[in-house]
Amino acid sequence: MTTTAKSTDPATAPSRWGRRRSGVTVRGWFHLVLITMGILVAVGSLVGAHLLNRTTEVFHHLSDSIQPARAEAYRLETALVNQETGARGYAITADPRFLEPYTLGLREENEAVERLRELLEGHDSLLGDVREIEEAAAQWRVEHAEPLIDGVVEGAPRALDPAVTEEGRVAFDRVRTLTEEQGDHLTAARDATREELGSLRTLRDAVLLTMVIAFFATGAAMTILLRALVIRPLTHLAAESRRVARGEFDRHIPAEGPADLRSMAMDVEGMRRRIVSELAASREQRERLERQTADLDARAVELRRSNAELEQFAYVASHDLQEPLRKVASFCQLLEKRYGDKLDDRGAQYIAFAVDGAKRMQVLINDLLTFSRVGRVNESRAVVELDRTLDKALANLSGVIEESGARIERPDRLPALEGDPTLLVMLWQNLIGNAVKFRDPDHPPEIRVTCDIAGDAGSLTVGVADNGIGIPEKFAEKVFVIFQRLHSRDSYSGTGIGLALCKKIVEYHGGRIRIDTGYTEGARFLFTLPLPEEAGEAPATPASVAAPTQATPLAPEGTAP
Repeated sequence: MTTTAKSTDPATAPSRWGRRRSGVTVRGWFHLVLITMGILVAVGSLVGAHLLNRTTEVFHHLSDSIQPARAEAYRLETALVNQETGARGYAITADPRFLEPYTLGLREENEAVERLRELLEGHDSLLGDVREIEEAAAQWRVEHAEPLIDGVVEGAPRALDPAVTEEGRVAFDRVRTLTEEQGDHLTAARDATREELGSLRTLRDAVLLTMVIAFFATGAAMTILLRALVIRPLTHLAAESRRVARGEFDRHIPAEGPADLRSMAMDVEGMRRRIVSELAASREQRERLERQTADLDARAVELRRSNAELEQFAYVASHDLQEPLRKVASFCQLLEKRYGDKLDDRGAQYIAFAVDGAKRMQVLINDLLTFSRVGRVNESRAVVELDRTLDKALANLSGVIEESGARIERPDRLPALEGDPTLLVMLWQNLIGNAVKFRDPDHPPEIRVTCDIAGDAGSLTVGVADNGIGIPEKFAEKVFVIFQRLHSRDSYSGTGIGLALCKKIVEYHGGRIRIDTGYTEGARFLFTLPLPEEAGEAPATPASVAAPTQATPLAPEGTAP
């Protein structure tokens, strides 16, 4: 465990882990793949766009130039043939109607030549064919067709000279040969254009297919990368984490995969080491707590044994010790009765001192027994109405109240709370008895009982105020200490245990008691008692309140200077 704790030392972990975190992350790999795919798409798009444009251009060139040019070439050839037929027919028949094909062919020749020049603009070789045909046709007309036509007299047919006719045929054959060559050249241009168009379409399809294949290849690559770089390391990390979660805390979690996943794995490993360290510390703490618990149990056993011995001592003090005291007091009284006339004043005084000391010892033992038994003997907790306990205490003190002429003011109703009715009677009896005992000799006692519920309705504050001799502020804490007396026994009787008994009773019920040092008209005691959790529930019928035993002093000592 010690070695594991040292491995998580913050002084060495950052430098070691920082070196291992270098490398390409998952995001970096995906960015690289996406950038590569983007470049391929961009290049493919540019090449495809160029091929599409080129295909369109070639197609339009074929459909708008080459094909119409072939049609116009055929028209040109037809027009020339019509000219030759019309001229020869007119020369043979001398009929003017035979000149119409010649005239129409001449016009169509001009139109076809102009149209071919427009369609074949930029094709010098093909335009050269047009110029050659035009020149040959013009030469044929000048040298043969026009002289032949000019020599004809309308309405007088004549036979043609064979030599002239042969020369005209040879000249026109040259024109025919040129038109045939032009047709061959246009057909070759058409075939070449079609071949280029097919090549462009094939290349375009190849580029598109390559892009599709690139998309699928990229998708496959991303799938493989996702599995190799993310899924497999995360699956392994999850499996190792589950093994650690099942209790294998000493199992090392390896760091695999890209940099960010390795970083996460190392963070999990650091957490595991921290958990192991904390677990070791908690085990040590638990072992320490178990040892302390064992010690506390042993001390509790010893304390219970000691309490049992104290109970036994209390029993002895209340029975065995009081019996010799009663004998001492009784025999001293018998001595005084039988030999009183034979003793001088000093002897009688000694006997009186012995009897008084024995009686005070009996009272002191009873008071100590009562103090020690608060909260330990005859514990009886129930919902008690404070009115009933106050009534019982006033009934117990009725003799001294009547003798002193005390006047007591109390609330119309006091709330109910959970407590021991006998102890609460003793609390009221000691506080009110003190107020009567430590009264101002010049005024009859006036005792006021007040009751306030805290704002949160969780506790009750009770005050008992009098107009007696009061308590100086410097003795506000001392009066609650057992056997602490502020007056001699000659001034006020008692054992000095009454207020200590009140403090123990209040603290047993979960409250506090104190002297109101701001009250200057006498003495005022304030004590708090917790109310039941359900403030609205009706108080139960209070338990019967027993009369105070001999151990409960009517007017205990220790509450006045």
